[in-house]
Amino acid sequence: MNVYPLLPLRDIVVFPGMVVPLFVGREKSVAALESAMAGSKDIFLLAQLDPGCDDPDRDDLYDTGVVASVLQLLKLPDGTVRVLVEGHRRATLNNLRTETVNGTDLLVAAVDPVEDEPVASAEVSAMMRSVVDQFTEYAKLSKKMPQDAGTTLGDIEEAGKLADAVASNLAAKVADKQALLSEIDALKRLEMVLSFMEGELGVLQVERKIRGRVKRQMEKTQREYYLNEQLKAIQSELGGGDGEETNEIQELQDKIETLKLSKEARAKAQGELKKLKTMQPMSAEATVIRNYLDVLLGLPWGKRSKLKKDIAAAQGVLDADHYALDKVKDRIVEYLAVQARTNKLKGPILCLVGPPGVGKTSLGKSIAKATGRQFVRQSLGGVRDEAEIRGHRRTYIGSLPGKIVTNLRKAGASNPLFLLDEIDKLGQDFRGDPASALLEVLDPEQNAKFQDHYLEVDIDLSDVMFVCTANSLNLPQALLDRMEIIRLEGYTEDEKVEIAERHLIAKQVEAHGLKPGEFVLEHDALRDLIRYYTREAGVRTLEREIARLARKSLRKILEAKETSVTITPENLSDYAGVRKFRHGVSDDENQVGAVTGLAWTEVGGELLTIESVTVPGKGAVRTTGKLGEVMSEGVQMAFSFVKARSPAYGIKPSVFHRKDLHIHLPEGAVPKDGPSAGIGMVTAMVSTLTGIPVRADVAMTGEVTLRGRVLAIGGLKEKLLAALRGGIKTVLIPEENRKDLVEIPAAILEKLEIVPVSHVDEVLARALTAPIEPIEWTEADDLASQPTAGAPAAQPAPTAH
Repeated sequence: MNVYPLLPLRDIVVFPGMVVPLFVGREKSVAALESAMAGSKDIFLLAQLDPGCDDPDRDDLYDTGVVASVLQLLKLPDGTVRVLVEGHRRATLNNLRTETVNGTDLLVAAVDPVEDEPVASAEVSAMMRSVVDQFTEYAKLSKKMPQDAGTTLGDIEEAGKLADAVASNLAAKVADKQALLSEIDALKRLEMVLSFMEGELGVLQVERKIRGRVKRQMEKTQREYYLNEQLKAIQSELGGGDGEETNEIQELQDKIETLKLSKEARAKAQGELKKLKTMQPMSAEATVIRNYLDVLLGLPWGKRSKLKKDIAAAQGVLDADHYALDKVKDRIVEYLAVQARTNKLKGPILCLVGPPGVGKTSLGKSIAKATGRQFVRQSLGGVRDEAEIRGHRRTYIGSLPGKIVTNLRKAGASNPLFLLDEIDKLGQDFRGDPASALLEVLDPEQNAKFQDHYLEVDIDLSDVMFVCTANSLNLPQALLDRMEIIRLEGYTEDEKVEIAERHLIAKQVEAHGLKPGEFVLEHDALRDLIRYYTREAGVRTLEREIARLARKSLRKILEAKETSVTITPENLSDYAGVRKFRHGVSDDENQVGAVTGLAWTEVGGELLTIESVTVPGKGAVRTTGKLGEVMSEGVQMAFSFVKARSPAYGIKPSVFHRKDLHIHLPEGAVPKDGPSAGIGMVTAMVSTLTGIPVRADVAMTGEVTLRGRVLAIGGLKEKLLAALRGGIKTVLIPEENRKDLVEIPAAILEKLEIVPVSHVDEVLARALTAPIEPIEWTEADDLASQPTAGAPAAQPAPTAH
């Protein structure tokens, strides 16, 4: 057993006969070197199991190492030591201890030497020859060894030394080299070396093929570059020497290389450019390809607007631009909140549905400003051709991309706010169905790979925020299913006043060039303008009326008649003209057979007058006023219900043998249809037949069944706004619509008495000015009331026309 200072090694294994330089920095290692230099210059080199361990102990070291001599030692200025060592013989670690020399700790190893036993046989000689030949091939393929490295091994006669010499030159892992060092049998060591070299040769041969392929590719690229330069020179000469065509092709090539195109789009662009290079510049086909490349490369590939994530600031923008509309604002701010947290959200498809003039389009601009997106708008009113959405195929003369691609190119960013205006006005004819073409655009699961017929490449629309506007939900169900419907029902009178004072008056003053103080519209005059000159859900007509006042005021000022104009309730008619509407019907007298109903239209809620009279006849019902099929059926159902319940309502059934009912809805040229006038029809008929007047300040809406039950209706807020505009005091609504009152503004609920009803009897109790007194009626009374005794009873005229 011999004792030597120990030098642990990181990431290297030293073999006997191997001379290797080492850099030593650890204090214990430097102390071990100094101890060796002070003695016999012998040191024990042993590899670490974990290269990252700075203070190894027995468990962190392999068992087999090499006893080496220190040939040279040099201390560097940074404190590290450069040492040159030569391995001599194998040895196994017996035990390890720490000693202190000159105040510094060092590791001392007690080792047992391991001697190689000489082996000589035909098998060993053959193996040695194979190893030498294999190593010669390995040295030729490896770039890290000299070409003649294999020839020096032929002089080694001992199998163990040959194996160690080859192993020291292999690019193998530390664990593999340590396995070679630990193997005592020379023949087995040769077999291991041969196995390692075969594996490395396979890798080196693949690397050589790859290097050859890369070299050939580089030569091909250089050749193509040279030929392209020659082609440019020839084209320049043919074109008169200006080289404009060449410059254009080079610009297109530069764009393709610099833009962040998708893999598909890049391949398509390069293919089209390759065609363009071989064509005559003035040919028609070249022009088509140039236009195609302009469109394809003009799209905002990889360009995104920086989105705003400040929720408070976005709320401030929406509040500043639009008064009321709290539900819409909440939805936008919710979207921003999710976007701020996730940093990625598929663009929602919002659809703003409401009457004209409530601010749907301008709200889209405000959303774009609040979210930091570019704003693009496309009106779909009257669009009938599917190619307007998806584009024309390039096989057609004059083909163009669709509006989606065109507007995306105009926006200059891949995440704009895209407003599809008037989506309910889409047409349909033999050229296709544009509404169906929009399905792919507006489906969040499909629009990540929208394909325009002109471009024929996938375009990602998932980052686009689509906002649609419509006056009604007269849309295909499949399209509605992909959108989130947000209703803008209209404004109350107080909201209109606020909107006018905040936005409309200032806008018209600026539009007409009026200076501050020259035009003043008093608060009371503005309220009268809203009451007596407009009757709408939005504020578009109100804005026109304010513009008229501004024009007339400006004319007076320019004629030097006035220095400034103040509009008051007293002089409003001088500027606005004769009043167009009456505000309120509560002062009118109660009338028999006249009921005020509530209807929903695309332009908001409307008051619907239902009139009924009896005329001599045989129990038929007649309707006028251009009623639709649904409303005509409602009249027949209401008439059947009244006839069935006539004694309970104080009506003698005999009256139906000699009287006809005539139901009329004024404004006969205006089409009327819908399922919410049933209780109005019943009330009008009962009032006419009983002679009890209907309260003029009561309006009602709801459909009735043959059992007298009142069914739910839609468009409640629009109808309540119409009642408020018409001066109604009490509104009867179906009981099932009670839940919808939560979304009705407090201003409406305060000014209207809203009475939910579930049966016609409750409607009649609230709508008629006097209670109904039931009568007793028997079959004998019915027979006694026949016109001729003993004659067959006259049958009522059929009520279904």
